[in-house]
Amino acid sequence: MTIRTILVDDEPLAIQGLELRLQEFDDVEIIDKCQNGREAISAIKTHKPDLVFLDIQMPGFDGFSVIQGLMEVEPPLFVFVTAYSDHALKAFEAQAVDYLMKPVDEARLADTLDRVRQRLSEKRGAEEVEKLKEVLAEVAPDSVDAMAETGGGEPASNRFEKLINIKDRGKIFRVDVDTIEVVEAAGDYMCIKTGDNTLILRQTMKDLEKRLDPRRFQRVHRSTIVNLDLVRQVKPHTNGECFLVLDSGGQVKVSRSYRDVVARFVH
Repeated sequence: MTIRTILVDDEPLAIQGLELRLQEFDDVEIIDKCQNGREAISAIKTHKPDLVFLDIQMPGFDGFSVIQGLMEVEPPLFVFVTAYSDHALKAFEAQAVDYLMKPVDEARLADTLDRVRQRLSEKRGAEEVEKLKEVLAEVAPDSVDAMAETGGGEPASNRFEKLINIKDRGKIFRVDVDTIEVVEAAGDYMCIKTGDNTLILRQTMKDLEKRLDPRRFQRVHRSTIVNLDLVRQVKPHTNGECFLVLDSGGQVKVSRSYRDVVARFVH
C-alpha cells in the first residue's frame, strides 16, 4: 500500500526536513509540495492524495482554512505540523490523524505513520464492502439484504463479550463489561477497574482487546484502555496531551500517540 502524500508549509526548509525524514519510509510517496494554502487546496483537489502533512501557521490561508476549502470533496487524512502546541484541540476538531511539533521527532513520525496506515486500511476495507454491495445489488439482491441485516462490514456486536469471568483472590467474579471504566496493563496482568472495584486478570492487553468491542473500548495509552461510553469530560493538558474524566470522577491521561481518540468528543 503506497501512501500518496502532499507536504504543505510556507517554510522551504521545513518541507525539506520533513521530506528527508519521510525518505526512511518506503511506502510513502511524496506527489506534491505546496508553500501556501491556496496551492494546497488546488493540489489536493487535483491529485486526491491519501495523506497531507499540513502546516497550521501560514500567511493568508492557514491550515484550518485549507480544510474548510475542501468541504465539497472527500478529504484526505491530515497530519498537522506546527511550532505551536496551543492548536491541539482545534486540530482534534478538524479530525486530524495526529499533531506533530516542529522540529519533527523521527520516533513520533513513525508512530504517526502507523496510525495513518491503520486509518487507510480501515477506509479501504469499507470501500471494498461498498463495491461488493454494488455488485451484489445487480447479480444477487437477496445477498445485499442479508448483509444489511448483519450490519454490512461492521463487526457484529455479539462477537464481543458481555461478561468477563475474572479469578481474583481465590474467587471468580463475573464482571459486566458495561461497568468497566479502565483497563491498565501491569506486566503479565491486567487491572480491570469498575466504578467501585479493581480486579486482576492474568491476560495480555492484546488478547483482552479481542474480547472488547473496539467501538467502545479504545487505547488512550500504550498500557491503558478506556470505556468511551463512561467518559464525561475532556480536560486539556500541556504538550498536546489531555485527561479524560470518567463517571466515577477518576481521570485518565491520553498520551500524544493516541490523541485522535479525543477527536470523537470534540465537536
